[in-house]
Amino acid sequence: MHEYSIVQSLFDQIREAARARGAVAVRRVKVQIGDIAGVDTQLLRTAYELFRERTICERAPLEIEAIAVRWSCPDGHGDIEKGRALVCPSCARPARLEAGDEIVLQQLELEVP
Repeated sequence: MHEYSIVQSLFDQIREAARARGAVAVRRVKVQIGDIAGVDTQLLRTAYELFRERTICERAPLEIEAIAVRWSCPDGHGDIEKGRALVCPSCARPARLEAGDEIVLQQLELEVP
């Protein structure tokens, strides 16, 4: 269950951002999780709920935005359609992963005095 270590890393980033801005509380946390990032979002939510007690995020709900997988031609011939072989139909070069494997702290809503 690496979701707990992901949440710990998120909290490290959140604490640093809150400290840098003089925040007294976090009101909302938004993360982006790619469809092939290997994260169980329900486990991530559970871990977040456990970690946030008695922290600066105690009253901050977690929003998760799913990011679809997107492959493209490395030479700029466009995206590869879902379900197709991961090669460019124009030039036969292997496709490049453009999105879908990320875990990103996207947005924080902070309360500052």
